[in-house]
Amino acid sequence: MGGVEKKKYERGAATNYITRNRARKKLQLSLPDFRRLCILKGIYPHEPKHKKKVNKGSTAPRTFYLLKDIKFLLHEPIVNKFREYKVFVRKLRKAYGKSEWSTVDRLKDNKPTYKLDHIVKERYPTFVDALRDLDDALSMCFLFSTFPRTGKCHVQTIQLCRRLTVEFLNYVIASRSLRKVFLSIKGIYYQAEVLGQPVTWITPYAFAHDHPTDVDYRVMATFTEFYTTLLGFVNFRLYQSLNLLYPPKIDGQADAELKPAEGKEYAMDSESYLEKLSALSSSLAQVVAPTHEEEVELDEFPVEGETAAQMDARKKEQEALEKHKKLFEGLRFFLNREVPREPLAFVIRCFGGQVSWDKSLCIGATYDVSDPSITHQIVDRPQVQQQVVGRYYLQPQWVFDSVNAKLCLPVADYFPGVLLPPHLSPFVTEQEGDYIPPEKLKLLAMQRGEEPDEESEEEDEEEEEDNNDKEEEEEEEDESEKEEEMKLKKLEEQKTQSTKALPVTVTAGKVRLEDKQRLEQEQQSEEKRLAIMMMKKREKYLYKKIMFGKKRKVREANKLAAKRKAHDAAVKEEKKKGKKARRA
Repeated sequence: MGGVEKKKYERGAATNYITRNRARKKLQLSLPDFRRLCILKGIYPHEPKHKKKVNKGSTAPRTFYLLKDIKFLLHEPIVNKFREYKVFVRKLRKAYGKSEWSTVDRLKDNKPTYKLDHIVKERYPTFVDALRDLDDALSMCFLFSTFPRTGKCHVQTIQLCRRLTVEFLNYVIASRSLRKVFLSIKGIYYQAEVLGQPVTWITPYAFAHDHPTDVDYRVMATFTEFYTTLLGFVNFRLYQSLNLLYPPKIDGQADAELKPAEGKEYAMDSESYLEKLSALSSSLAQVVAPTHEEEVELDEFPVEGETAAQMDARKKEQEALEKHKKLFEGLRFFLNREVPREPLAFVIRCFGGQVSWDKSLCIGATYDVSDPSITHQIVDRPQVQQQVVGRYYLQPQWVFDSVNAKLCLPVADYFPGVLLPPHLSPFVTEQEGDYIPPEKLKLLAMQRGEEPDEESEEEDEEEEEDNNDKEEEEEEEDESEKEEEMKLKKLEEQKTQSTKALPVTVTAGKVRLEDKQRLEQEQQSEEKRLAIMMMKKREKYLYKKIMFGKKRKVREANKLAAKRKAHDAAVKEEKKKGKKARRA
């Protein structure tokens, strides 16, 4: 039969993919520009399922993109801007070479620029989509805001990242949406609930750092270029939702101060104003002044399919959340100069507390160290020379641990110079069978309203052990004498019983009661064994894998528990030795 000859690699998977070089030539872009365009548009390489077919029989390593993605890029207006910029650079280089300074000035005035607003709207059709993808944007902007002003990155980018991150922190404070904090080696992890969406980001510590040589800052700068545009849109919408002015203005300032005079810079661009805003100690101005109205209790109706128990549980959860938001309300904190100011001020203000520091340390201090209304002073020194009566002197970890525990923890464990308890991660949720450290168990008991007296009991036990050491030695001697007397008595009784005739009696038999619970367990285990026997080979393999995973989990939990037990025993032994050495 006749027909069209089928050629290899002209249908199927081979036509769905395109190599990077072919895509670059199709778009007429250089490799850096192509990479930049893909980052901005959110297009990434794909690994084909049948790589050899797509690669036309070759096994050489190549990067593949979906053909429909590259066709999508053909209509992007930014591609033309990239070409215009290339022409601009060529003309500028030529003008510099010919020393035509008027041409250089004219070209610089007409430098081609582009905006990413349409890409943000294209990639995130709804505001919730943007919030869900905010984690990476925040982490990158916080990283760039801590960079030194060297030639590795544009100064304008660093300043823009700093401004946007400060605006976001002020929103989190105003909305009281912070939920979790964790101090790790890499930096400080935060999680906030923004309009019902959990947003997690990491902030690096404020240390001076050298730029690593193996990092491509051009790629990072391209990501940051898109993320700053996205964060600007998000901040604007978030401030609108809280009836706050954007760009933010500190509350209580006169309009005359905020309006710039002619020929002067706008207030947000000046570093002094940004410093006041980044102090995080003042509330923000609102668009419309709030009117104080009587709070009206709203009627609550159950959601469709929700039971009364579920409704009560939801109500309790809401009450607990409101209580958590007001954790530090009514407390006044003072930060010593040796503690990290920004993270502590941010966390304290997020939960309703007032915070201040020394005026010489940073702008924005609201009260002095001599203020009698200060309730907590955060210090990080082994000893405090001059202490004020009625004021708690605590280490910084108390603030973060209290936030994660959702209650103000006992202050005795966080006094200056005291060995701090372990800083537990709030992002870890233990499941059934997992190892739970004793500190977490104690914390859970405190959250339930119980008062665990483990430490006091341990101390009492140690004291009792020390007191009983001497008593035990005396008792051992008495017991050995009593044992000898008892042995002698038994021997005498055996002799007397052997002389007497043994009485023979018949006793009535007793009815043996069967343990129903044990029988039920045996029946269940037998049924389970038979069910496993009746399984198919594949199902049995999967079941064995599941059971193996569970057993391994139990083994790991037991191993951790044994390690902890050994550690506690060693610590206890050291304490005993220390006490004995002090007595001697």
